[in-house]
This record gives sequence, structure tokens and C-alpha cells, in this order.
Amino acid sequence: MRAWGRAASEAARRRTFAVISHPDAGKSTLTEALALHAHAITSAGAVHGKSGRRGVSSDWMEMEKARGISVTSAVLQFAHRGCVLNLLDTPGHADFSEDTYRVLAAVDCAVMLIDAAKGLEEQTRKLFDVCRHRGIPVITFVNKWDRPGREALELLDEIEREFRLKPAPVTWPVGSAGYLRGLVDVNSPGRMLRYTRAPGGTHEAVEEPIPAEQAAFEEGADWEQATEELQLLQADGAEFDRASFLAGTSTPVFFGAAISNIGVRLLLDAVVDLAPPPGAREVEGGGSRPVDAPFSGLVFKVQANMDPSHRDRIAFLRVCSGVFERGATVTRAASGKPFATKYAHSVFGQDRSMVDTAYPGDVVGLVNATALRVGDTLYDGKPALFPPMPTFAPEHFAVVRPVDIGRSKQFRRGIAQLDEEGVVQVLVSDVRGDQAPVLAAVGPMQFDVVSARMAGEFSAPVRLETLPYRLARATDAAGAEALNRSRLVRGEALTRIRDKALLALFPDRWQTNSFEREFPDARLEPLLAAHE
Repeated sequence: MRAWGRAASEAARRRTFAVISHPDAGKSTLTEALALHAHAITSAGAVHGKSGRRGVSSDWMEMEKARGISVTSAVLQFAHRGCVLNLLDTPGHADFSEDTYRVLAAVDCAVMLIDAAKGLEEQTRKLFDVCRHRGIPVITFVNKWDRPGREALELLDEIEREFRLKPAPVTWPVGSAGYLRGLVDVNSPGRMLRYTRAPGGTHEAVEEPIPAEQAAFEEGADWEQATEELQLLQADGAEFDRASFLAGTSTPVFFGAAISNIGVRLLLDAVVDLAPPPGAREVEGGGSRPVDAPFSGLVFKVQANMDPSHRDRIAFLRVCSGVFERGATVTRAASGKPFATKYAHSVFGQDRSMVDTAYPGDVVGLVNATALRVGDTLYDGKPALFPPMPTFAPEHFAVVRPVDIGRSKQFRRGIAQLDEEGVVQVLVSDVRGDQAPVLAAVGPMQFDVVSARMAGEFSAPVRLETLPYRLARATDAAGAEALNRSRLVRGEALTRIRDKALLALFPDRWQTNSFEREFPDARLEPLLAAHE
């Protein structure tokens, strides 16, 4: 088969998706439950790393295991029903919005996880806005139905009201939140699925189909209420429509409990049946690059030291078109220079294996690709350049210095590495020098990651001194000079190392307005906010 034909046929078998949610909604637990039901792992871990339990496969950083949260993205690839699923686990905490945004640039679908008790939360709203902006269709999973929570109809009303998204239930709970008796598969309405969870939720829950007559007899009012609610929803037109789902105006809804593995199989099947395969991707200058074009790929993440025994660096590449072949020489669009793909791995959490070929939708880990940066495009044949990833406006700033001045070389190497990965933005000024760079972050937890990784991976412990700035604006040399001359405003102009952009920092909006009145001709432009 010719390469272009092979790329198209293999792309049709791919489903590349992310799980998004507010912190503590159960995102990493669901990630492992999906891998468990696809038989990619033999037992699931617990997110919180309690005594006697291991961490989830997608959480490899010591800080993640200790705190029970995901602070970096991870990739899991596994097969299910003849399809290859590429699951990109995203950081749940709002402080890591930039990393999540980059991951969403590499997927074709998202599973939006909602806590049954809390409903739509702030980070969920922000991530959904990103999905809508990027045209990513969303599948909804209402989690933790085995615990007390809100009414199912109330949650659907909230989704429709706040997201202007028509919910279309594919499964429906029998019994209220905290008293789950089973699930109705809307596609098989004549039965109820009853679940018996495995001890500790480490294995798949036993799923038993119960005929409608038996369910009505044994569950009584709960079965009657569930069927009445489904009839009400169907009368209201809440039936799944693929065209509106792909257009981003409706969402299929599933109910379950990830930690108990309840309803997870149905969600996994839905990813295969409903999520779109890779398609043509927009390129700079207009137009798009189809999946059967020559090879192209987008670097959406760079991560070092995932495996302490290797101490290497991996650039995560989403294959967008054509066939990736290990050892091939392609072109890096940013420099126009050739790039050899000699060391390419398939990554499953922290584990990895050599990969020889990959297809549109797959994620390849390019090892020790020191020339690559987040947002880079690689291509073969006709040139391609995918749209750049925006840099978010930082809201927290701190001067970072080495605790041991004798470790200055390790300090500089570590800070440069974290900047290239996008863990933080690194700013410098002529006054401070490179021995005391300024770290700029969307959220303060990014500073915790810097401190942990500088000490653990680079053997260069640091101390941080918080600066009183909260607003950053893009400026130019004239604006930076004006800020340094100002007698009314307490601010500072710094250069971002990654792209040499000049930023003007201010303590608050009042100071920013004062500067604009003092220097009306100075250039000040807002940066992309983390919630946009």
C-alpha cells in the first residue's frame, strides 16, 4: 500500500483525546480506569497515593504522587475494539493551564469530567471554552455517582444553560447519586446494567444485564423514575445527533463512578464509536494539510527527566499527516534545517518503547531532541507550519537564586531547561543579570514544581523571592525605557528569554493606567489570559 493510502487508513483507526476537569473531579482515576478496561494495565492505582497504594500510571513526578494531583501532562496509548486510542492526560490544577492548552492543541476530542456533587466548576468552564475555541467536540462523563450529589436532570440543565450545549444522555442512572442501583444504556433501553465493584476498585467491576421486568420488580420506584426521566428527555429532543456533536453544539452524556469502574466500559466504547478520527489540520497562511499529505507533526510538549535512570529529554510530537518513520530526516519549520528522527519512542505514562512507524493521531516521543521547542512543526515534502501556541499572561513573579553559588552551572542549565519545557516563563534584565532571573507563572504552584525539580533533578536547590507584580503587558524598547524613567509608577521591564519579547510588569491595574496617562504613546498590549 502506498504511504498516503496507509496514512489515511491508519488515521481512520485512531482516536486522540484528552480528559479535562476541575481539580479533584477524578480525572486521573478515570484515565487509569479507561486503560484498565482496554486491558492496557492489569490493575488500577489510587490517585491520592495512600499507604499501600501505588500512584496512577500517568502520574510519574514525585510531586504528583505525593500530592495526589496531576501537574504535568502524560500520554497513554492502547488498543480497543480494533482502534488505537491516544489518551492525553492533562493537569487538573488551574495553575497549569498553559500545559493543558498545549495538550488540547494535539487532540481531536475531549472527555469532560463533572463531579456529581459539584457540577460545573471554574476550571471546567475555562477548559470547555478552550475546546469550543478550538472546535473540539466534547463527551461528558458525570463522575462519582456512587456518592451523594445533585439530581441528574439538574446537572443536564446546568450544562445546557451555561455552555449552550444540548446534553444527550447515552447512559442514565437508576437511583439517586449516592444510591446507584445501575445504569440504563439508552441504546438498549430494555434492560438495566447492575454493577458489583471489585475490592478497592483495582479491577473491572462485574457488569450484569438485568431485564426491564426484573429491574422494575427489584428496583421499584427508582426504575420507574429513571424510565420516566428518559422519556421526558427524549420528548424534549435530547437524543444523540452526531452532526451537532461534531459541530460542538451537543454533548453525549454518561454517568458512572471511575474509582469503582462503573460505567467506564460504555464511555470507552463511546470514544471508539463517537470521537472523530484525525482530520485535516489548519496551517499558517490559510488552508489545511490533509492526513494523507506527506509527514508533518506538531511538538506540543517538551519534558525532561521523566525517567530518573535516563535523565533525558523528550519532545512529544503529534503526528498530523503522513507516516512517521524512525530514522527519517525531516525539516524543522522554525529553522528550515534538517532534523533526524533517530531516537523515537512510544510513551505509556513513564514507560517507553522504541517505535518505528506512527500515523496521524499518534504521539511520538523524540528523545534528546534538544533543538525542538514547544510549538515547533516538523514536516517532509511540501512545507507546513501549524499555528503557533500562544503564551499566557503570567500573574505571579519571583526572583530565583541558587542556594549554593558553587552550583551556578547546574542552576543555569536547570532554569534554561524548565523554560524550554514551558514549566515557567523566564525573564531577565540587565540590572539583575542571569544569576537572578525572574520566573513568571500563571499560578504559584508552578514555583513549587520549579523548586522540586531544581533540587531533585539538577542538584541545584533554589530560593525564591516573590515580586509585587500581578500584570504583564507586551511593550517595546521605547516602552521599557519609559517605564524605567517613570516617577509615578512602580514597575519593571524585563525580557522573556524564550522569544526575546519585552514585558512591562505592574503591581495592579491602577499602576498600569497611571503609566498610560504618563506616557500615552508607549506601547502596551495585553497578553492572552489563562482563561481565554
